[in-house]
Amino acid sequence: MPRQFSYTTRPYAAVDDATGAPIGLDTIDVRVRWLLDLIGAAQSELVSRLWHPATFDALAAGRDGQGRKLPMQGHVAAARLGWHPSYPPGVYVPSRVTRVVTAQAVGTLRALAYRDNAISALSARFDPATGRLAPPTTAGECVPSGFARGVARQLTARSRRTDGAATERLRITDVQGPPQTCVMARLSAADRQLSQITVADGVMVLTVKLPTHEAPTGRAQWRRVRLTAAIPPHLHTRAITDWHLPTLVLDHRGVLLRCAATEQIPTADLSAATTAVGVDWSPATLGAAAIVTERPDGLVSDYRGFTYDDRGLGIKLARLQTEGQYLHRKAARLTRLAATAPPDVRTELEQKIAVLDAHRTAVGVKRGKINRELAFHFGREVTDYAAAAGATVIGVEDLSTLETRGHGRVNNNRAAQSARRKAVDALAHTAAGVGVTVVSVPARGTSALCPGCNDTLSRPGGYHRAWCTRCKVGGNRDHVAGVNLAKRALLGRDRVVRKRGKNPEIRVTEHAPVRQCRDKTSPTPSRPRHRRVRRSVPTATPRAGVNQIRIVPAPRASVWDTVKPATSHGVTGSREVPTSPASATSVAGSMRVT
Repeated sequence: MPRQFSYTTRPYAAVDDATGAPIGLDTIDVRVRWLLDLIGAAQSELVSRLWHPATFDALAAGRDGQGRKLPMQGHVAAARLGWHPSYPPGVYVPSRVTRVVTAQAVGTLRALAYRDNAISALSARFDPATGRLAPPTTAGECVPSGFARGVARQLTARSRRTDGAATERLRITDVQGPPQTCVMARLSAADRQLSQITVADGVMVLTVKLPTHEAPTGRAQWRRVRLTAAIPPHLHTRAITDWHLPTLVLDHRGVLLRCAATEQIPTADLSAATTAVGVDWSPATLGAAAIVTERPDGLVSDYRGFTYDDRGLGIKLARLQTEGQYLHRKAARLTRLAATAPPDVRTELEQKIAVLDAHRTAVGVKRGKINRELAFHFGREVTDYAAAAGATVIGVEDLSTLETRGHGRVNNNRAAQSARRKAVDALAHTAAGVGVTVVSVPARGTSALCPGCNDTLSRPGGYHRAWCTRCKVGGNRDHVAGVNLAKRALLGRDRVVRKRGKNPEIRVTEHAPVRQCRDKTSPTPSRPRHRRVRRSVPTATPRAGVNQIRIVPAPRASVWDTVKPATSHGVTGSREVPTSPASATSVAGSMRVT
């Protein structure tokens, strides 16, 4: 079964395609920045020019002026509709770069077409006097509750700006302005005239046409460059059938290649699954899991779950979130003060605001890295747990119907900020490599109902404990919820709904009693053993009058500690020094798969 995945890498060498002369990496960064500036400015101008209801009407209809169906390719659909970007006077841009601009712009507008339709339906049910939405009358008007509350806030803000002027239907262009576009270049939207890729012996060579001037005036100022990058070593043994063109972005370290590839993975037969793992999300930790096995006499479970240990990263995320909120409040307060301050004081306040914004951005980047690490470590732990138990399906709560409310401000905020969506993607990616399928199951009632009799559970030991007086089963609340999720995954494995780009879904909730068995069905989690210490060796007596400094090594709280540092690739000075192509294994130490 083919599956696409993504990874990132960076070029470590660059040469001119025509002359073969080496080019410094700093020069490559500058030329890529010129390309991204042209694409970003043209894309923002095109989206702003098309920000009117007629654009979304054309996208919703899916037809061009001649009644033909719009193709999936964004640049072809833009050409059919007559949408063309504009560039500064005298600047020459190849037609393939224009394809990249229109493809990215049409992709953004198509993503917002759903929001435009929802806002149009919700605005008809909005009451400006009370700020509330009327109940939907048809099934087509139902939207997720979180999305509806966000639209209600937008409609309330517009009602305040317009002094409560009532309108029957609003569009997305009436509620918000044009969105900000990402500065990137999706090379897959063009053909071989702009870029092409070759992979051999763990080395990827990307040939791309880059400008040689900030404002190129002719075709001669666009030259081809060969960028050499290393494939991460953990991809060398995979059954990869196709390598796709990357997306060019720039960060604080230079050019970053966001690549994609297609590999062959083992196909899992859900109808033949007899053991399932249920994953329940928890505000205290990221999640907990439990196992249910189907036998000839029914469903059984030992009700002994597995609780994920985040190694203290959850506390670190909470601290970073508090710090980011503090920086945001302080920057907002200084912004209000700068609005009425004298010019000299306003300049000083604006400098402080810029520093606070930079610190807040750094905190956000750090939170994103920790969330990514947490998600993939969680995916690996749950996958190993399922593989040790012989499970072929993992049931997770459907995040579209899961909303944390009524558990207090701290728990609600902690659950809302957890990287659940990223953890699901990481779990699906990791589990597919060993032939385990991740399915979404309904989340309602998993923590409140008994897996055996489907009655409401009691809480004799507090919120985190659950007990059924009828079946005499219970334990940790999250482990009981994991049993319910695994049961629903097994009972609904024959009625799975599959959608493109999403995990398989089970939408029907069925009940069958899950009895508790004494047989051990779940694997034993590994525990660190204590190291033996000889007590017969006398301890050294410290000398009097000397301060003894004890150096205690810090425990490893991150999987990043196991990553070897990247080599210098033979460059000791500036990145302007032309480098020679090195081997793939010597430069791929710091590469990561996403």
